[in-house]
Amino acid sequence: MITLVLIGRLAWIQIVCADELYEEAWEQWNHHVPVQTARGSIFDRHKRLLAGSTTAQTVAALPPQIENPGEVAAALSPILEKEEEEIFALITADRSAVYLKRKVDPQISEAVQEMAIPGIVFFDEEKRYYPGGNLASQLLGFVGMDQGWAGLEIYYEEYLSGYEGKLLYPADNRGRQVPHEFKQSLPPKQGYDLYLTVDETIQHIVEKQLDQVVADSAPALALAVVVDPHSGAVLAAASRPDYDPDMYDDYDPERWSLAPFTAAFEPGSTFKVVTLAAAVEEGIYDPEEHFYCSGHVTISGRRINCWTADQGGHGDITFQEALGVSCNPAFIELGRRIGAEKLLAYIEAFGYGQLTGIDYPGESPGLIFSPEALGPVELATTSFGQGIAVTPLQQAMAVAAMANGGYLYKPYLVKEIHDSEGNVILQREPELMRQVISTETSARLVELMESVILEGTGKTAAVEGYRVAGKTGTAEKVGPDNSYMSDQFVYSFVGVAPVEDPQIVLYVAVDGVTKGPRYGSYTSAPLFSRIIEDVMNYLQLPPSEPEIEEADEN
Repeated sequence: MITLVLIGRLAWIQIVCADELYEEAWEQWNHHVPVQTARGSIFDRHKRLLAGSTTAQTVAALPPQIENPGEVAAALSPILEKEEEEIFALITADRSAVYLKRKVDPQISEAVQEMAIPGIVFFDEEKRYYPGGNLASQLLGFVGMDQGWAGLEIYYEEYLSGYEGKLLYPADNRGRQVPHEFKQSLPPKQGYDLYLTVDETIQHIVEKQLDQVVADSAPALALAVVVDPHSGAVLAAASRPDYDPDMYDDYDPERWSLAPFTAAFEPGSTFKVVTLAAAVEEGIYDPEEHFYCSGHVTISGRRINCWTADQGGHGDITFQEALGVSCNPAFIELGRRIGAEKLLAYIEAFGYGQLTGIDYPGESPGLIFSPEALGPVELATTSFGQGIAVTPLQQAMAVAAMANGGYLYKPYLVKEIHDSEGNVILQREPELMRQVISTETSARLVELMESVILEGTGKTAAVEGYRVAGKTGTAEKVGPDNSYMSDQFVYSFVGVAPVEDPQIVLYVAVDGVTKGPRYGSYTSAPLFSRIIEDVMNYLQLPPSEPEIEEADEN
């Protein structure tokens, strides 16, 4: 009887439980060590490295091999900057291997190695490297211990990260590797490389000039975004304050985001170009028609001021002059003639109140009035850029459409993705969303915006040797009580260059100036001018007009 029971039990183990017991024995006998893959790199449009990888040592422990864990914990605590109790818990855990501290500085690794503690081991791990330091930090983002945490690093994590491999080896009952036994490796798969639309040199120009405006005006925020009007490719984007991606933990997380894409605020007078575009396209804009500005208008019992209200208004001006001097009542009148339904249709067609679809995390859609909420007062304030919120990127893309023949493109940052062997995995072409205005209206708008710089409020945005066009903006900021603050403004400028063949659209904004003159003519307009001049010189675009002396000599 006992024999039969034993035979039955043996049969049960061999036949029914065989697979389960084999797996359990395999796990006890064989151990695996993860093999980290190489993260993909990020390059600019000219294949210059923006984000790559290097190696750093990780300190680990093999608990079965640790003797005198209390003494070991006490010795390692000051070097690894961890509590003794935490280290003791790790090195006495019922595990074959544990991390003590990952990706440490070389001096820490060397100090621990000199102690020669049995069971303490070291191995190399990948560490992210940004050769430009803070350059494009908000755009690129950063990598935490094992994955992207911000910017393009997290947006394209699936492509950049690759797949981890494994190294298998047999071990004894104490977790020690059996010498001379066979090791089996499952190779890792390397991450893919990103090739951006961004130009590192243009990015550097933008950031250098943002640093200058920070030094001159000490604003709470300064930003800029540069796009190609004929494709939607983003050539540069930055904001201040920024952060060091190698020390991201030392900064407020609000600094991690790229304000041109994620921040939305009242556009102010830069939005008047949208009203102007609708009026020109609808055939209701006559530049020579006269308009009288008394300094304010009253809509449904609410008084709405022009920025010249204290001086009694602009008086008798033409609508073309109204653009140059940025007259609010004149644009309120244009908005009234266009009508709420049509103006809202143009606003939406230009991409406001919706995501542009940029390949970047956390983009803001902004905020515009719904058709039901767009009453007479809201129509009036929207006409000159008050009471709504838009992003700098939306402004740049809308003006790009006004400059390129009327075509709205989808903005993008990554042009190509390559595998580790250089094969193209993804290639992005310009994506046309729609035509918003006619080519004739587009050409007329660029001429009108040029007059702002030649004769109007944007004179300090001029660039010697080049014809540029654009629009100034000064937006009042809303305070905690939801009323406008009389001493807090966002100064902005959006424009294109060169006028005869627009190649660059640039939007800049300076918010919360605390030092020096508080005017857009001193902050945002000169910032625009300096960036455009440097970019034009870098791109080696010929001047718009020949030297006067040379023309006379000829």
